[in-house]
Amino acid sequence: MRRSSLIFLPFMLVSTAVLAAPAEVKVDVLQNKLDHPWSLAFLPQNQGMLITLKDGQLKRWQAGKGLSDPIVGVPDVWAKGQGGLLDVVLAPDFESSRRVWLSYAEAGSDGKAGTAVGYGRLSDDFSRLEAFKVVFRQQPKLSTGNHFGGRLVFDGKGYLFIGLGENNQRPTAQELDKLQGKVVRLTDEGEIPNDNPFVNTSGALPEIWSYGIRNPQGMAMNPWSDTLWLNEHGPRGGDEINIPERGKNYGWPLATHGINYSGLKIPEAKGEHVEGTEPPLFVWKKSPALSGMAFYNSDVFPQWKNKLFIGALKEKDVIVMTVNGNKVTEEGRILGERDQRIRDVRVGPDGYLYVLTDETDGQLLKVSPSGT
Repeated sequence: MRRSSLIFLPFMLVSTAVLAAPAEVKVDVLQNKLDHPWSLAFLPQNQGMLITLKDGQLKRWQAGKGLSDPIVGVPDVWAKGQGGLLDVVLAPDFESSRRVWLSYAEAGSDGKAGTAVGYGRLSDDFSRLEAFKVVFRQQPKLSTGNHFGGRLVFDGKGYLFIGLGENNQRPTAQELDKLQGKVVRLTDEGEIPNDNPFVNTSGALPEIWSYGIRNPQGMAMNPWSDTLWLNEHGPRGGDEINIPERGKNYGWPLATHGINYSGLKIPEAKGEHVEGTEPPLFVWKKSPALSGMAFYNSDVFPQWKNKLFIGALKEKDVIVMTVNGNKVTEEGRILGERDQRIRDVRVGPDGYLYVLTDETDGQLLKVSPSGT
């Protein structure tokens, strides 16, 4: 693996450079001709997986059978810019409820859009989503095509977390009367828990769990600490990993390690760390453009135990990180030689790593250590 040069700081690690060659991995292309896939979810009992395509299609993939026709009953999506059909996750009780949850960009009345979340029942023949119900809408709708976020994570305790971008409207991430730049916490029925941190705060929206977030693109439960981890895009520099905790402020746009794409300072920024905000767990000074992330907690490949895999869109890699408590170090990168944007990374029930590439001819890859 190419190894990173790291600067050790009091609160975090900062990745500054990538040096040596990638480790060898075995890669099988399971499916191609996917038009900008965004996410996947494994169906139980070897029934394949569900894959979202950004243009609004949800399909089932099965080994030996390939892709199904589009599953009907998916809501209309706003497929412009970074918007479209985004995440897909199965309800924790899927085997009895057959609920499939989706996040997507939804049009407003004025030509702008926001992130919406809902669920439907997957029919027994896997051909349709029945009675799709929208349970969450990002308000106000402010996006002209940027920063939807959209990752969905169930925590195993009856709650659903939703990562929301700030729609490229920076100040909104600090405004508690808006759902931009937030992590939202709902029940597994889509209701607002009565113990959310801002339920009794005047002027604040009760869905909010944490705030000050720019554009979350990967989110997963850490299986060793049982905490939610999130990665997010910085502007020009400053991609981060954070642990979004109850009621806490993660700084954007007041605190950032990045600058504007123009090369100028972020107008609202007061420094890399600002009192009253949480410093990132890990930050990249040069942005890889992070995407999906997955913790490896399987016994199938012991050499991957306690690793965190994160996709990179701009740098076209999968970043491999070692996790030790709340400390992470970048170990190296894999798949960079393929020169494909990485959109999602998941660990399958079989212990293999599954990767989606964000291309017009996107691929579903099955990855394992070389020699296996």
